[in-house]
Amino acid sequence: MSEPVIAADGRPLKASLNRALRRQKLRALALIAPLLIFILVSFVMPIADMLFRSVQNEIVGDTLPRTVVALDGWDAESDDAPGEEVFAALYTDMALAVEYKSHTRLGSRLNYETTGIASLFRKSGRRVSKFDTDVYTEAFQAADPSYADPAQWAEWMADDSIRAKLPVTANTYDDWAKMIIEAEGDVPGEEEPWDFVYTALYTDATNGAQLPVAVDVSDIAPVSLQQQFGDIDDKWLDPNIWRTIKTYAPKYTNGYFLNSVDLMKGASGVEARPENEQIYITLFIRTMIMSLSIMGMCVLLGYPIAWLLANLKDRTANLLMILVLLPFWTSLLVRTSAWKVLLQQQGVINDVLVWIGLVADDNRLELINNQTGTIIAMTHILLPFMILPLYSVMKTIPPSYLRAAKSLGATDWTAFWRVYFPQSVPGIGAGCILVFILAIGYYITPELVGGTKGVFISNRIAYHISSSLNWGLAAALGTILLTIVMVLYWVYDKIVGIDNVKLGG
Repeated sequence: MSEPVIAADGRPLKASLNRALRRQKLRALALIAPLLIFILVSFVMPIADMLFRSVQNEIVGDTLPRTVVALDGWDAESDDAPGEEVFAALYTDMALAVEYKSHTRLGSRLNYETTGIASLFRKSGRRVSKFDTDVYTEAFQAADPSYADPAQWAEWMADDSIRAKLPVTANTYDDWAKMIIEAEGDVPGEEEPWDFVYTALYTDATNGAQLPVAVDVSDIAPVSLQQQFGDIDDKWLDPNIWRTIKTYAPKYTNGYFLNSVDLMKGASGVEARPENEQIYITLFIRTMIMSLSIMGMCVLLGYPIAWLLANLKDRTANLLMILVLLPFWTSLLVRTSAWKVLLQQQGVINDVLVWIGLVADDNRLELINNQTGTIIAMTHILLPFMILPLYSVMKTIPPSYLRAAKSLGATDWTAFWRVYFPQSVPGIGAGCILVFILAIGYYITPELVGGTKGVFISNRIAYHISSSLNWGLAAALGTILLTIVMVLYWVYDKIVGIDNVKLGG
C-alpha cells in the first residue's frame, strides 16, 4: 500500500488542500458579509414582514381572549346573539383593552370586514367603565372589609389553593395586575381591584366556588351584561357582529386574500362579495392589460428610435441620445403634471388637432382622466427603458450582415425580418421585462392622469397603506401581484428564454 502524499505542514495533501479551500470560502464570505447583512436587513426582511401581514390576524385573539374562547360554544348560523357568558367575557376583555388602548385598533381591523364595528368599539370603550357592576364591588366590600384590602387580595391570589377554587377570579385578577403594572405603572398590592374583578368573583360564587371569606351572594341582584352592552348600542345584539368576531378570531386568516379577489368569509364558508364591492379583480385585469399595452407601445415607438441611434454616426447619435436621456433628468412629477396640461380638452394636443382640422372644436378628444391618458403618459415615461436595451443590442449587430443579405438577393424587408430582427430579439426581451415590471408597479402617474378609469391595482395598495391603514389587505394584494409577475416571468422564460435577454454586449 502506497504512503499518502504529505504536504509541507505535515498533513495529508488532500486534507491540507481541503483546509485551504475552506479558508478561501470563509474569507470570501467574510468579505461579502456586510453587504449580505445589509441586503437581508434592509431589503429581504421588510418585504418578508410585509408579506407575512397578509395572513397575520393576532389582534382579535390577543385583545378578546376570553370572548374568543366563550364564542366557541355559540352557533354562528344562529339568528340570536350569544348568551350572557359571552358578554361577561367581553366585559372583562373590553375593560382591559380600553386601558391598553387596543380596542380602537381591534375595531378598525374588524371594520375592514363589517362596516360600523369601529364606531361600536369606540363607543363601548367610553362607557364600559360605567356599567352597573359596581353593585358587586359594593356588596362584597360591605359583606367583609377584607374584600376592599388590596394587600389581602394579593395574598389570596398568591395562594394556589384559593386560585384553584376561584378560576375565573384568578385569571381576571392576573390580567388586571399585569395591566396595573404595564398601563398604570402602579403596584397591584396597593391598588383596590376594579369592578370587573369583583364581577368575576361573583361569577365564581354563583358557580358554587368557596370564597376566601364566605359571602351570601343570593341577595345580590345580578347585572345583565348583555343588556348593559345592548344599552350602549343594539348592534351588540346583532348576530352579524358576533359572526365577524368569531370568523376572524383565529391567529392566521385567509380573509385578506379572499378580499383581494372579491370574496369574503361567511358563516357557511367562502362567499362572493356584494356586487358594488367587487373591484379588485377588475383592477388586476386592467393593470395587466394596460401594462401590456404600454409595453407594446414602447416597442413600437422605441424600436425605430433605437435602430436610428445604432446606425447614425457617433456624433449625431450621441446628440440624439441626450434627448432620450433627458427625461431622467426631469422630475417624474413634473413630467406627469406636464401631461395633465397637454392632454386636457383645452390643452395643446387638442388645440393642434382642431387647428389642423382633424377634430371639430365642439368635439374635442377626452385624453385625460381615463385609460388613454394613463397609457400616453406612461409610454412617454417608460420609453427610455425600452430604447436603451434595444440600442445596446442593436449596436452589436454588424451592418455587414444586412449588406450580405441584400447582395444575395433579399429585399429590404426580407433582410430586416430574416437577418436583423432575430438578432435584436434579446434587446426586445430585456426592454419588455423592464417596462412591464415597472408599469405594473407605477401609481403616481395613473393617480394623476388616470382618473377613476385609469388607475392600477398599485393605487389601491398605496391607498390601503397610507390612508385606510389596512396593511393586511395591501400585503395580500402585493403578494398576488408579485405572484402574477413571477408566473409571467416563468412563462416568458419558457417561450422566449431568459438566456436570450441581454442588455448589450
